[in-house]
Amino acid sequence: MNEIQFNAELAKCLQCKTKPCMQACPVKCSPCDFIALAKNGNFTEAANTILRQNPLGEVCGLICPDKFCVKACIRAKIDAPIKIPAVQAFIMRRAPETEEMNELHNGKKIAVIGLGPAGIGAAAEALKRGFAVEVFEKAETIGGALNLIPKERLPREVLFKEWQRISKNYLLKAHFATEINDYITLLKQNFAAVIVAVGEQKNRRLGIKGEHLAVDYTEYLKNPQKYVVSGHIMIIGGGAAAVDCALTAVKQGAKHTEMLVRRGLSNMRITAAERENLLKNNVDITTMTRPLEIEKSGSLSAVYTCKTKFDENGRLTDEENTRIKRESIDLVVTALGSERAEEPLENAKIIYAGDFINGGTTAVQAVASGKNAVAEICERLKI
Repeated sequence: MNEIQFNAELAKCLQCKTKPCMQACPVKCSPCDFIALAKNGNFTEAANTILRQNPLGEVCGLICPDKFCVKACIRAKIDAPIKIPAVQAFIMRRAPETEEMNELHNGKKIAVIGLGPAGIGAAAEALKRGFAVEVFEKAETIGGALNLIPKERLPREVLFKEWQRISKNYLLKAHFATEINDYITLLKQNFAAVIVAVGEQKNRRLGIKGEHLAVDYTEYLKNPQKYVVSGHIMIIGGGAAAVDCALTAVKQGAKHTEMLVRRGLSNMRITAAERENLLKNNVDITTMTRPLEIEKSGSLSAVYTCKTKFDENGRLTDEENTRIKRESIDLVVTALGSERAEEPLENAKIIYAGDFINGGTTAVQAVASGKNAVAEICERLKI
């Protein structure tokens, strides 16, 4: 978004008294308010208005889908909704960061396990409420599932800049390359509570013969340079992760990028913008089809598939006599999403947040979950 486009979007805001955009935002950030401030040239306060509710203001501005504030925007009834996430990201890039940090210690210390968006949201909110916070991340860097988003959509320097702002608080202590599995022991180490925000660490499986011959989407998106192919790449899955895989393949020069989806096009859990992007990049979407088996000969793979249909009860079933062999595939990637690798403990001082407890969600929903976990701790500790 350039300056002219930015000002055009600002001018569209109707300053609705009911603020439907804020009501639709998981973290209750108010586009109505930060747009009004930006219109008056007060970018500093506009950015602070964002940051008070969302510590990942620019990150969410870059990657938020259109199903929250944009969908609620009343302007859509006139012409088109305001591109609120892009406006938010523009403000965060332009404004100096001057929000005052709360450094008044309430006398209690909490632990946050995991530094994806939920863990970052929890840490930022806990600091704001006066907790001393120790964060533990098993990786060597922050981001969690955000690191699977292509860098073209989410430059890593934006994420690091947001974390740097949070980590300036003297009440925060961060431990990287540190995996914590025993939360009860932490409670014995003078932590008043533990927030577990480790995400969904177990990839979903197809459960078919030869599945090990495919590359999982987490590996593919973390290290796309290792899997460059010039021919045919097949992505098995129809969600946002599969979209990222497909668009990455196109960018890396695959001549034929195909998504294999067992449901219909209208059942795909992707946004209108993601669907449009797939079509714009000539990604083939093979719907109502599922894989049965994967085999490999030399450098090429073959995938056996069958057609699917919905029965009279709305259940997805295989169609008889539709098994075929798809050959000469250079790379198969499975992108079925993930699930949690452990079950939550029942302990009043252990709170779970983010995708671990809510399933696969967006970054802004994860941030909201982290904030809500801190609010729940305050309620339980009578703070």
